[in-house]
Amino acid sequence: MKYVCLVYLEPGKLHAIPDSECMTCGEGFRKSGLLVAAEALQPTDTATTIRLRNGKMSITDGPFAETKEQLAGFYLIEARDLNDAIQLAAKIPPAREGSIEVRPVRELNPQTFG
Repeated sequence: MKYVCLVYLEPGKLHAIPDSECMTCGEGFRKSGLLVAAEALQPTDTATTIRLRNGKMSITDGPFAETKEQLAGFYLIEARDLNDAIQLAAKIPPAREGSIEVRPVRELNPQTFG
């Protein structure tokens, strides 16, 4: 089953963990056949939020919500179950400085489309 591990950090701690350490972690997951994808994200001040309401689009600079921690990156992994995913997420280096949200990926049901 696929799980996304969302990495959250306070803005001042975005570079607290060396990129090389995160890359090594991802490479270890990849070699074990567990990593589907992983990327670091630019800071939230580079984000743009799009909303479509009643056929009208609004564009807002920045993230959807103000929070103490910001989404800094993600790892998309394959794991047997939630417990396995949690054990893998605990190995992600930014867990030492911020938090890792582990969430199962929802498979889309093609029967719900048109």
